[in-house]
Amino acid sequence: MNGRLYRGTWLLVGLPLLVLAFSVARPTALQPPNLPAAFDRGDAEALASQLALGYPSRVPGTGPADAAARWFTRQLTPYGYDVRAEHFSVGVPGRGRLHLVNLVAQKRGLSHKTIVILAHRDDTGTGDGADDNASGTAALIELARAYAPAGGAAKLTLPYSLLFLSTDGATDGAAGAAAFAAHSPERQDVIAVIDLDAIAGRGLPRLILTGDTARSPASGLVETVRAQLAAQTGAEPQRASALRQLVDLAFPYSAYEQAPFVARGVPAVTVTTSPDRPQEGIGDVPTALDAARLGQIGRATQNVVDALEQGIALSPGPSSYVFLGSRIVRGWAIEIVLVAMLLPFLVAAVDLFARCRRRRIPIAPALRSYRSRLVFWAFCGGVFALFGAAGAWPDGSARPPSLADVHWPAAALVGVAILAGLAWIVARHTLVPRRPVEPEEELAGHAGALLALAVVAVLVVATYPFALIFVLPSLHLWLWLPQVRGRNLALRTAVLLAGFAGPALLVWSFAGRYGLGLDALWYIAWLVTLGYAPASGFVIALAWAAAAGQLVAISAGRYAPYPAASERPPRGPIRETVRRIVIARRRHLAEAAERRAVP
Repeated sequence: MNGRLYRGTWLLVGLPLLVLAFSVARPTALQPPNLPAAFDRGDAEALASQLALGYPSRVPGTGPADAAARWFTRQLTPYGYDVRAEHFSVGVPGRGRLHLVNLVAQKRGLSHKTIVILAHRDDTGTGDGADDNASGTAALIELARAYAPAGGAAKLTLPYSLLFLSTDGATDGAAGAAAFAAHSPERQDVIAVIDLDAIAGRGLPRLILTGDTARSPASGLVETVRAQLAAQTGAEPQRASALRQLVDLAFPYSAYEQAPFVARGVPAVTVTTSPDRPQEGIGDVPTALDAARLGQIGRATQNVVDALEQGIALSPGPSSYVFLGSRIVRGWAIEIVLVAMLLPFLVAAVDLFARCRRRRIPIAPALRSYRSRLVFWAFCGGVFALFGAAGAWPDGSARPPSLADVHWPAAALVGVAILAGLAWIVARHTLVPRRPVEPEEELAGHAGALLALAVVAVLVVATYPFALIFVLPSLHLWLWLPQVRGRNLALRTAVLLAGFAGPALLVWSFAGRYGLGLDALWYIAWLVTLGYAPASGFVIALAWAAAAGQLVAISAGRYAPYPAASERPPRGPIRETVRRIVIARRRHLAEAAERRAVP
């Protein structure tokens, strides 16, 4: 590889970095009127305790959950609300199709444009569900009372309509919020969404911004919520780090209820005091509620609503971005930098291919070897998909399954492994070395794999540009494998393993952030089988795995170029196996006939 050419091409990345620097902006918060919030934390705490003690188990689709829905309706009816039920169904892995209900209470404004405040009322059934999410439901009721159609200063007409949404099925991948965002009659009028989820914990408030796709909520809404929470609590609310925000854009995932709205371009943010994976049933009792925190978040939410009700439209802002402190970096600038970081690899890989051509080193056998590996990985992917179509994997709607329900389908996975092993037996006769491999042939193997990685990178750019963060480490590190092939084993192994940093980053995010550990591997695959993660990304990952397999084989000394016709055995493994079985059978019959012929 031409190291000087590779290093020099990095200078071209400077211009996109300059563009990124100029794309940095500071969002502006909307200011509420100078009026005290009417949110009563004592009443909210009493409501949360009443719901948690009266209906501790609110598992979606059960009788107690239906009773909790009737309780919610009773709380708002005296204040002039006509609470409407919106029924929907959702497929839940292991439980089949459940019929659930969202509850909608609305106060009409001068405009049909609507601000939504939502909280889910269901829980996992492992505890009282006092914080998660009786606290959010109680705050929702208290806010609805503050803007009630009947009574006091609340009779003032509002510029925008207000909608108070009590969702069901949040523990099953925010199913209620997804149903509202997809089918509710008011969905087209929604201009902002504030989700209250487990807001009476003792931790600092956190803001959740992730969507089901690589989008971000309007930065003006996020900054308004941040400013009001900071004013009420005296501390900055927490947000995901810049790296985690980038991972969320590269592999969009969120079990919180802002996600379906953000994916549809609706500004939405979740406020919570809970970690990324709530501790179901541990300390989630009424006596553990932090009434002060509940009051702070409730007042901040009311101030945000009042700020939005000033009749000033939210600036749409960029479709995606990453927060860096109080500033944002626009997503399109990040994508430009990521694409520009491909250039050194592409230039060096093409130059390596050209060098092989000038030295008359044949590349075709290396590309055919990659093709065989690609066919093998495609077969494995196809078997995985067929098992899913046959119902071997837990099935459900295209929503994130509960983090507590991750169970490896061991028998089905063993079946996939067996079929993959049989496929490898068929494929290996063209992939394992049958003679000493020349250094030039190894170099061609590197070039073929790197060209395949270049195609993978282009496909990623065309489909999920942010996902380049999972691919770039392998591109730039494995480019140096030809340079270190004569060095010691430890260095070669380190360079090879470091190239897996991108996929490891994704697995680490789920393993540590969501407390899944090794279950993260199956959970990510499960998201693909459910259709939440796109199948096209899965196909691109298989192409990447084929290239990685070829480079691993080269590094381990087990690589062989695709053999010429003269080097291949006359029969393939299947024909050879059948031939041996037939010959053995004939030999057995002949020996039996001889024994019968002996007197």
